Amino acid sequence: MHPKLIKLEKTFSPSILTKIDDPLLAPQHIELWMKRDDLLHPVISGNKWRKLKYIIDHALSLNADTLISMGGAYSNHLHALAYVGKVLGLKTIGLVRGEQPPVLTPALRDMKTWGMVLKFVSRSDYRLLRQHKGWHDLPDLKQGQFWLPEGGAQVLALNGVAELVAEIDIHYDTLCLPCGTGTTLAGIAEEAPEPVSVLGFAALKNASFLTADVAALLSRSRNNWQINLDYSFGGFAKTNAELNAFIEDFELKTTIPLEPVYTGKMMYAIYDLIKKHYFKPGTRIIALHTGGLQGKRHSLNRF
Repeated sequence: MHPKLIKLEKTFSPSILTKIDDPLLAPQHIELWMKRDDLLHPVISGNKWRKLKYIIDHALSLNADTLISMGGAYSNHLHALAYVGKVLGLKTIGLVRGEQPPVLTPALRDMKTWGMVLKFVSRSDYRLLRQHKGWHDLPDLKQGQFWLPEGGAQVLALNGVAELVAEIDIHYDTLCLPCGTGTTLAGIAEEAPEPVSVLGFAALKNASFLTADVAALLSRSRNNWQINLDYSFGGFAKTNAELNAFIEDFELKTTIPLEPVYTGKMMYAIYDLIKKHYFKPGTRIIALHTGGLQGKRHSLNRF
């Protein structure tokens, strides 16, 4: 790995396993743990770093000086990329979905402060950008520029995600995680030991397409994973009073911060499925906290 990335990673904190001791779980005989990837770094936390790590290593090996990617106004991915670019001395360009808001979101303000050039694109043009998957696929790339698709959804991202599986040193039956692009799920599905079941929870509605996207990222066919589509709460970044109340209660009980876009929805789903006896008694579940708390800032702004 490039020396600059090694130096950066040495500043990270460990991603620990935390047992969730909740009286609600005892009657179901379920053991619930959380893989705290949110603790890795205050900005580049969770799967954002896992996915970026080897992609940026590839960019540095090509002597790229500019990283270009896409995301929404509260994108954890763009937020992390802007920070990494600042630390590594790389230029960054963010193609942001939708019109420029009259007042920049907290996430966009951070990106701009860290030197990212923000370019706002129409939603129709944004959808077209999703077809460009390879680092050199974006039309009109200039010398030294390197393209990252939405959420860092490239095969190299799987290598970083796979490393978190190797860090889990206890036996477990099910690994749960939230899904945006499905890249993290693909990386985990490839490395999860048998007979572990990998269960993803889609953060957006009408997300049945994620199954094909995950399968396309896998280097080999695996039947150890599935994606639950029932807990999007109406769509990406959508929430309601019930979800917000669950997050508040969970944080009071555990002191673990959640956000309503990804990890909050996943934890709500896990608790709901436990109540519905979805998991067999005696099951040990590990829930992956994917970090990226920009959604929490979004929620605080709205409610």
